[in-house]
Amino acid sequence: MNPVIRVNEIFYSIQGESTFAGLPCSFIRLTGCNLRCSYCDTRYAYEEGTELTLESILAKIEEFQCPLVAVTGGEPMAAEGIQDLLKALVKNKKTVLLETNCTLPIHGIPEEVMAILDIKCPSSGFSHETHWDNLKVLPRKSQIKFVISNEADYQWAVGILKRYKLPDKYPVLFSPAFPNLDPKQLAQWILRDRLHVRLQLQLHKIIWGNEKRGV
Repeated sequence: MNPVIRVNEIFYSIQGESTFAGLPCSFIRLTGCNLRCSYCDTRYAYEEGTELTLESILAKIEEFQCPLVAVTGGEPMAAEGIQDLLKALVKNKKTVLLETNCTLPIHGIPEEVMAILDIKCPSSGFSHETHWDNLKVLPRKSQIKFVISNEADYQWAVGILKRYKLPDKYPVLFSPAFPNLDPKQLAQWILRDRLHVRLQLQLHKIIWGNEKRGV
């Protein structure tokens, strides 16, 4: 059986986010998302895509000769065939990053996969849909991300850090929502409050600009 998965784009670039930022990385962007966040920068992935067999996706990834693969979207956990894709990448000895919005269950993903949970702050419009049980099954080597648009988002995220003791368990990333929040302001808040989090800038946007696709 060769599952068919709807894919928006497959490309090779520099990883712009997470603790892997700066490393060459293969990207599989899947089509479809269950959210419509106010600051979304990949709206083109809501509907655009081509149905590809799992075999053809893996063949394209092998062309890049890169050990690091990010599965993103859209929202990959909403995609039919996602578990088959993750298992196949792990079987092919890839280091797999799963970028997910934390509103759908991640239970059942291979333990080798590193989930990057993008917990939605209030300005996204979808913080109320967070699937908090994901924090109970999140693999130990995973990471937590908050995209922050304003001080209200920041204070909300700090409250979540404390409630779930996240910095004691995972790397935590605070990312300013472009162009809503100046990175300098977010840096000042982090330093002021002595937070044990990583300020994350979207490296790919710094290199290629905000509008460039396939990077």
